[in-house]
Amino acid sequence: MPQYKHLLDDALKYAKEQGAGKSIDEQVELACDRLAVNFGCEILKIIPGRVSTEIDARLSFDTEATIKKGRELMALYEASGISRDRVLLKIASTWEGLQAAKVLEEDGYHVNMTLLFSLVQAHVAGEVKATLISPFAGRITDFFKAKEGRKDPYEPDQDPGVRSVRDIYAYMKTNGYQTVVMGASFRTKEQVIALAGCDLLTVSPALLEELKNSNIPIPRLLNPETQSTIPRLGRKLGNDHLNPKEPVDHNTFQWLLCEDEMASTKLTEGIRRFAADLRKLEDIIRAQLH
Repeated sequence: MPQYKHLLDDALKYAKEQGAGKSIDEQVELACDRLAVNFGCEILKIIPGRVSTEIDARLSFDTEATIKKGRELMALYEASGISRDRVLLKIASTWEGLQAAKVLEEDGYHVNMTLLFSLVQAHVAGEVKATLISPFAGRITDFFKAKEGRKDPYEPDQDPGVRSVRDIYAYMKTNGYQTVVMGASFRTKEQVIALAGCDLLTVSPALLEELKNSNIPIPRLLNPETQSTIPRLGRKLGNDHLNPKEPVDHNTFQWLLCEDEMASTKLTEGIRRFAADLRKLEDIIRAQLH
């Protein structure tokens, strides 16, 4: 889009200057990082809160590389006068990503654990003290509609995506985790309304417009003071259910994720999609760096 050309031009200039003598791939990486931060800085000019900046999804299974990239992105923000409190480093909720989040949070950075579809992912995010998690309601609903061959929408209380986010919210609140729950990836305004009261909701402009133009009452449905049921984690290799606050090791995490067909499918699918988008951006930048 022409109005953002100056942000791309700056990223290309930065890559050429900082990447002098480096390979084209290294210059492309520098430009992508700079461009992400440029857009983040623009957004922060017009909002009072925080922006999420995504770490390369291809690093989702490499803890050390994720930590390194998070630090590099934040260094660019800080060089632009943006403090750590205004940036969330967006990381896929793999085991490796969650371990990277632990280190980054301990070092004073803030993370947004994305592509989160299950209680075990939320549990470990709480244990590593992630600032925020993004359970994806719409993608969960998509999975079950496709599996069932369903065309009609679910009633809100029966919607698998809504129910999943409600369970995650209840689990985090009743177990005392400070991690913020941000429901995301909505397909209908009814899904949004059904999760009213969640810590945060990220809602598309189109759905916000639908809500604005409707007269539907929106009572608070999620409230940490009124959570009475505690969803239970899965079984560890056939044993009893895990208890809240019980440590989950790598093998247990992978097993519970494997047993959850929806979560394991949507996690890996999401990583592939994020990576595909980044490759498109890299191709645009590579063409302009030559």
